This record gives sequence, structure tokens and C-alpha cells, in this order.
Amino acid sequence: SDLARSRRQRAYRLGDTIASVGLGAVSQVSGLYSKAISFGIYVLAYESLALAELPTDAWWVWVAGLVLYDFLYYWNHRFQHEVRAMWAIHVPHHSSEHYNLSTALRQPVAGAFGVWVPYGLVSRFGVRPAIVETSRAINLIYQYWIHTDTIRSLGAGEAVLNTPSHHRVHHGSNQQYLDRNHAGILIIWDRMFGTFRREQPVDDPVIYGLTRNIHTYNLWKVSTHEYRDMFRDVARADNWRDRLGFVLRGPGWAYRRRAELGLDPAA
Repeated sequence: SDLARSRRQRAYRLGDTIASVGLGAVSQVSGLYSKAISFGIYVLAYESLALAELPTDAWWVWVAGLVLYDFLYYWNHRFQHEVRAMWAIHVPHHSSEHYNLSTALRQPVAGAFGVWVPYGLVSRFGVRPAIVETSRAINLIYQYWIHTDTIRSLGAGEAVLNTPSHHRVHHGSNQQYLDRNHAGILIIWDRMFGTFRREQPVDDPVIYGLTRNIHTYNLWKVSTHEYRDMFRDVARADNWRDRLGFVLRGPGWAYRRRAELGLDPAA
């Protein structure tokens, strides 16, 4: 249809795609550190704190590891949207005004510092580190294909799984879509904890990007612009309540508070 063709035409832009691939490449290098940290947590939790030693040859252990990891992923991802210091790490992934498979590659360069939620809790329940790491890989691979503007619906799968439709909402800057659909694989977490929002009909399309877009493909600026704004807000605040708020409260609060104080974000 003409609508589908128009959506595909605006889905890709050369500079945006190059920036996404570039960030993906750099994040793979920094990701070596985050993977080492994460695996170290898994091993420490399993060897020192495990409540049991679950078998590796039982299918239900692999399923349990995947579901537990996905549950923790939901909360980690949600906190990345609700705590500004964590949003500063995560925001590069949302900085594209387009939505396509290359957007999935636009990963945070500083992701190594985002190991906030101890995924080692999965190992504490007796799931071996290798299974936890495999669950992480499956979770990551699954989320690649849902970054597409061309698949409209998965039918009955929409009730349980995170789908392209649900994840388009997550990348939307429309007011009704902000901080929604944080799921990795299972959308049931959003449904259970009140963060689910269904995509509206195509005549009210998702607007991708940030509420205040940065309009650059410069990898350094894409990766650091929120840190710059956060530190500037802290420096210009005149009390500790605001200083802590600009770091620990949500980005939405920070932007509203900055407006109340009459602070020019570009200054």
C-alpha cells in the first residue's frame, strides 16, 4: 500500500544508519567489559550464594533461566527510563528518529557501566552461569528483529510476546507512549506492572526519537549529550534537592524542573 511504502521510505536514512552501525561497533568493544563484569557476577553468585545447584540437562532449568533473566531485564530497562543517570547511558538507543533493523544496533557505548541490576540473582537460585549467559544472548537476539516498521501484528502472539508493534510504542516520543513497553521477550511484565500501552491505529503513527531531538549523527554527541545536560543542570541548581533530583529522578522530572527554574537547556 502507499502507506506501507511511505513508512518504509522514512524508515531509513543513510547518515542515521551509519551512526547506528557505528555505535553498534563501538559498543561491541565496550561490551567486552560489561560481559566480563556480568559473567563475574553470575559466577560469584553461583559459587558463593546459590540456594541450590540445578541440573543443566533439564529443559525446565533453561526455561526458568530465560524467564528469570527476562524478568530482571524488564526492571533494569524500566529503571533506565526512570532514573536519569541510567537514562544517560541508555538514551543513545532512542536517539534515532527512524525505526529499522539498524536502530537495534544503536547500543550505548557506556553500557559497561549500566550493570545496575544484579542478573546474578538468577544464578543465586541455582542456575549455572553458562545458562544465564545463554539467556542474555537469546534475549538480545530476540530483540533485534522487533526493530521494524513493516510488521504490523503477530495476532495472538501480541498478548504474550514483545512484538514489533509493542516495541514501536517503546521507541515513540508521543506523549501517550513515553516510558511504556519495557519488555525484552515477554510483554506480560508490562501488563503485570502497569507499563503496557497498545499501539494506536496507523492513522495516528508513532513518532520516533526523543522528546527533544539532538539532530546529529556525531557519535560522540549522540553518546554524551544527556551527560552534558545532566551535569550542566546539577551545576546550575542552587540546592541539593534539585542537584540530586537532576541525577536520580526521571528525565521527565528533570526537564520540567529545568523549565520551572527558567534554565535554558542550550545555555
